[in-house]
Amino acid sequence: MRGLNVPSFYKIMVFKEKVNKLLSEALSERPSLFLIDLTITDAFKVIVTLDDDNGVVLQDCIDVSRAIESNLDREEQDFSLEVASVGVGSPLKIVRQYKKNIGRTLIVTTKTEKIEAELVDANEDFIILSWKAREPKKVGKGKETVQKEQQIPYTEIKEAIVTVTF
Repeated sequence: MRGLNVPSFYKIMVFKEKVNKLLSEALSERPSLFLIDLTITDAFKVIVTLDDDNGVVLQDCIDVSRAIESNLDREEQDFSLEVASVGVGSPLKIVRQYKKNIGRTLIVTTKTEKIEAELVDANEDFIILSWKAREPKKVGKGKETVQKEQQIPYTEIKEAIVTVTF
């Protein structure tokens, strides 16, 4: 392995495994809390992004941070740790997030269109969106309001964001 410092590569892999184990243990104690993203850089910066079925509170981030930090030895390996909730306006990444947001309005960008609609259902394979649209009348002149519904497989979704209304 030319150009690769094997001991430091091994050190990073061991550190990542340890963080993964500690994070899994912390999350197993809080069933409504779930992982959105875990990044561990080569400089040992740990970034944990969480979500919760009922919304993440500051105490959740503190508890997970402590569960990880208190079980790692800074003398053995110096590191930085950041634990945060998924931000408002962040794209949905996993099926559990879609299920959590049933009943809310999403802006969904697919390969061919952009739809703003209510998320009415989500399963392991696709979501179902519902919205009202103005379309030409089938008979006569003018337009009428029609209820539309569309099933979109996750594989077709480029981005989905929950709209925030105040």
